[in-house]
This record gives sequence, structure tokens and C-alpha cells, in this order.
Amino acid sequence: MAMEQALRGALGPAPRILEPGAERPLVDLELPLGLDRLVTRKRLEGFTRAAVMVPILRRAQGHQVLFTRRADHLRAHRGQVSFPGGRYEAADQQLVNTALRETEEEIGLSRAHVEVIGCLDDYPTITRYLVTPVVAIIDTPPDLYADDGEVAEIFEIPLAHLLQRDSYQRRFFTREGLRVPFFQIEYGGHVVWGATAGMLWNMYNKLTA
Repeated sequence: MAMEQALRGALGPAPRILEPGAERPLVDLELPLGLDRLVTRKRLEGFTRAAVMVPILRRAQGHQVLFTRRADHLRAHRGQVSFPGGRYEAADQQLVNTALRETEEEIGLSRAHVEVIGCLDDYPTITRYLVTPVVAIIDTPPDLYADDGEVAEIFEIPLAHLLQRDSYQRRFFTREGLRVPFFQIEYGGHVVWGATAGMLWNMYNKLTA
């Protein structure tokens, strides 16, 4: 359980209250001139709040991180690898509940099997979402299923692979004339990139600081 102890220590205590209006640490993004002006506390007030679950599963072969691949028929981010999660709804009351609800809806993982141990830093996206990554330990998960409306595939990557510096490849894409940097991770035929890889980079840095 040394890895779990290290995670808990790096993340701090699990949040009791995580209201959508609360000011939380922001991930340390490297942004080109132009986009950096969007990521200010004042501008972030207009971003849509969202939360994702970073599910870390206890397996006989070691801890695994669970991912989903978004359905190909979706209008936004089709086919991309992500964590289960989505937009905050008023009925959730707290962002942790958003992550728990969306995870159960997307992959059938009941909150009864989830132990929330903390959160990574909030991640602002270029699509104007402010995402709170909720980290959880899952012990002996039940059989999972993919909601056909949102999820095409559920798969896992060893946590040990995600905690190696060499697993993170630097890439760039161009948006409205700006060269935007991002990280990319490849494993088992899957490519994790963009915000999801950025959240993992944040976890890597917290654990190796």
C-alpha cells in the first residue's frame, strides 16, 4: 500500500466540501501568448464547471488507472480517451458528487465501491470548462459496462507507467494561429492526450515533487 500512502500524502486530505464556487489550485499550464490571458481568476468565473473521476484500481498485478474512450458518434471529442465525468449539475451540490454520478452513469461503477482520497489541481480547457479531477481508490470493482450513448471502450493503464517521466511525450497543435503545447501518452495501442494527459502530468509532478 506504499503507493496509496504516497498518493494520499501528495493530494492532501480528501475534500469534505467541494462546492463549484470554491477557489482551488490551478494546474500549472504552459500556454502561448493569447491563451494565457484567458486563464485568469476573473475569466474562469465564466467557465463551465465539471468534474472527472481518476479511478485507481487495486489489481493483483499492481494499481491500474481506468480510462474510457468516448463514443464515435458524439459531437464533441469523439473517439478521444478521457476519464469518466462531465458537467456539474445543481442537483449534485458538490463537484465530488458530479464525478461520482457521471462515473456511475458512464461505466456502472457505484459510489459504494469508490473511496475518494483527494483531488488534483483544477484544469481549465480551451473549450472553456474548468475541470476538477477527483482521485479515488477502487477495491475489487464490480463488473463494469460502457454506456453506449457515451462510451465506446473501457480500458486500464498501469499506474507505474503513468509515473515514469519518459511516458510523457511533448506535442503541439495549432488553434487560431497559436501553437498550443500538450502531453501525449501511448500504451497498448491507446493514445492519451490533451486535458486527460495534462491531469496525469499534474499527478506525476505531485508524486515526484
